[in-house]
Amino acid sequence: MNEALDRLMDGAWLHMFPEGSISQGNTPIRRLKWGTASLIVRSPITPVVLPIVHQGFEEVMPENFLFGKRPPFPLCNKKINIIIGEPMEFDILKLRQIAVSVSRDISPCLGWPSTSPHQLDEAAQRCLYTTISEKIRTEMEHLRCFGRDS
Repeated sequence: MNEALDRLMDGAWLHMFPEGSISQGNTPIRRLKWGTASLIVRSPITPVVLPIVHQGFEEVMPENFLFGKRPPFPLCNKKINIIIGEPMEFDILKLRQIAVSVSRDISPCLGWPSTSPHQLDEAAQRCLYTTISEKIRTEMEHLRCFGRDS
């Protein structure tokens, strides 16, 4: 994560797969891991998120191709869709304020730092990361459905 943050600090592109798993089917996108949200919050310059969804790779490298195993090489002549959404920008200051306000009624759990660099307690950090991750997941799910229906 530190190397990814260094890349963002340099103004470089960073490609991430926030699902944290490989989906081999046309199933709804599950809850995203918080690493992407953490990088967005921790970056000194808030990065622009460009949501991208791809479909069809399960045909190129199917999990159960031969005797329950993947093929030794990618299969040819398969249709792949790559759907690119609109750039997403996040107002981190506003989202932090909302997270602090909403998290006042949430009891803290153990395991996170008592304060973050921006003076957010654990409940506020969880709320902030959840909010950002859910916005990205919602957009990715919209793109997935759009690609499925086209």
